[in-house]
Amino acid sequence: MLKLPFREIEEVLAVILRKYSFADEKARLIAKTHTQSSCDGVYSHGLNRFPLFIEYIERGLIDITADPQRVASFGTLEQWDGRLGPGVTNAHQCMDRAVELARKHTMGCVALRNTNHWMRGGTYGWQAADRGMIALCFTNTQPNMPPWGGKESRIGNNPFVIAIPREEGHVVLDMSMSQFSFGKINTYKLNDEQLPFYGGWDEEGNLSKDPGKILDKQRGLPIGYWKGSALSMVLDMLAAFLSNGRHTAQIGEEEYETGLSQVFICIDPDQFSDGTLKDNLLNEIINNVHNVSPMEQGRRTYYPGEQTMATRRDHLKNGIRVSEEVWEAITELSR
Repeated sequence: MLKLPFREIEEVLAVILRKYSFADEKARLIAKTHTQSSCDGVYSHGLNRFPLFIEYIERGLIDITADPQRVASFGTLEQWDGRLGPGVTNAHQCMDRAVELARKHTMGCVALRNTNHWMRGGTYGWQAADRGMIALCFTNTQPNMPPWGGKESRIGNNPFVIAIPREEGHVVLDMSMSQFSFGKINTYKLNDEQLPFYGGWDEEGNLSKDPGKILDKQRGLPIGYWKGSALSMVLDMLAAFLSNGRHTAQIGEEEYETGLSQVFICIDPDQFSDGTLKDNLLNEIINNVHNVSPMEQGRRTYYPGEQTMATRRDHLKNGIRVSEEVWEAITELSR
C-alpha cells in the first residue's frame, strides 16, 4: 500500500484528464473530487474508480464538453438536463444551484436527468454544508439488488446523503441502500478480503461475504432487508419523477450505467434559526451518543462524518493510502 501526497495525486489525475481533452476547470474539479474522496477514506469512489471513469470516456458514454442545462423552473424546484456530461461536474453545478435557490426561498430543489455517476455522493453533502446549508441528495442506479423476496436484481442501491452544517464539524450521512456499496465490495476484492458482514447473494442464492461472488451475481443485500428494498424503490420513483428522467428499470436496459436521475435539496437554516442554538442542539445529541458505554473495550461511538474528518486529517498529514495496483493503472493512463 502506497502513501501519496494530496497534491501529487490531484495533479496526476488532472494531467490525465487534460490528455483526454477536458477543459482545465473541469479537469481540476474532477481530479480534486476523486482525490478528496480517497483522502476522506472512500477509496472505492475515489482513485479506485478513476480508471473506470476513463473507460466510460473512451467508450463515448460521457460527453466531456457537455454542461447541464435548466429546462424547467417551478419556483423552488428546477429541472435540469445533464446532457450525459461528467457526473461530478453536473452534480457539483446542480448542488450549487440548489444552494442559490435556498438562499432566496429558504428551500431549493434541483432535479437532474440524463447524467452520469456522481462518484461519492457525500461530496455534494460536504459541498452544501461548507456553504452553511442542510442538504439531502440522492441518485438512482442500474439494477443491483433484488426487491425483497425476489431472485433477480430489479432495484438499485440508490445512494442517499444528508448533510447538516456544524461549527465543530459537519454531520454528513452518506449511504447506499445496499449493506455495502458495490465500489466498497470491489475494494474488499482488490484487497483480497472477505466482507465483515453478509453483503449479497452468490450464484447459488446463498448469502455471502465473498466480494467476488457478490460482484459476479450483482445481487446486493438491501439494508434492513425489506426496509432497504422499499426505500430504494421510493428514492428511484422520486428521482425519476421530479427530474422527468429515467428510472432504474430503464437504466438497466443498457449494458452500461448511464443516463441517471438525481435530486439535490438544500435548506438554509440561517433563514429560520440562530446558528448558536442549532449547534447547541446538535452538540447535545452528539454528546449523548458519545457518552454511551461501548460494547467492546477500547471502542467508541461516532456521529455520521466524524470518522471521515479523522481520516482526512491523517491523510493530509501522512499521505493518502493508495493500492499499488490502482496507482499502477492510473499512472499507465498518464503515459
